[in-house]
Amino acid sequence: MTPIMLELLFRSLWETILMTAASGLISLVAGLPLGLALVATSRGGIAEKPWLNSLLGAIVNGFRSVPFIILLVALIPLTRLIVGTALGTWAAIVPLAIAATPYYARIAEVSLREVDRGLIDAVRAMGGNRWTIIREVLVPEALPGIVAGFTVTLVTLIGASAMAGAIGAGGLGDLAIRYGYQRFETTVMIAVVIVLIVLVCGIQWLGDRLVARLDRR
Repeated sequence: MTPIMLELLFRSLWETILMTAASGLISLVAGLPLGLALVATSRGGIAEKPWLNSLLGAIVNGFRSVPFIILLVALIPLTRLIVGTALGTWAAIVPLAIAATPYYARIAEVSLREVDRGLIDAVRAMGGNRWTIIREVLVPEALPGIVAGFTVTLVTLIGASAMAGAIGAGGLGDLAIRYGYQRFETTVMIAVVIVLIVLVCGIQWLGDRLVARLDRR
């Protein structure tokens, strides 16, 4: 590869990392409370409200059922409103975060539901309120699963960010489409694939190591 193409490759890698990190952080901040709300408001939960649980579940399922490429286009007006443009790396963060939040909320919900019910009842018996149960039992006990789910979400976001390159979001996907596909630069396409594989494997390895340290079983 020429020096110019190497420079483009590193710039595209940085754009992909930026999109993944920013949208991943937003999905964590918004998705974990949403997962907690789904668990808490379910039947038998610490704040049982079936109607609210059904409403939240319908919203989450609605966003998850829309293919990302369609969501990407449908959210262009909202993206323009928030960022001021529908093109570029920062513009892609909006649909990426909106798509990842309900996805991660469901993953977090599964981990939170696996917490031993006996621990929750024990805290309740000692006079613990809802926030105490969340802070001292639900989140700490489900933390390995929460981290593992976040790792999966980041890996999914890398793939979605590459797809966002199809409409000018930048990143490795944009580089692969513009040079690898449209200009028949096979070397560029191979380089992008290798970088994506290394990036995904690196994130998965770090996530697995962190989960192993957090797992107290």
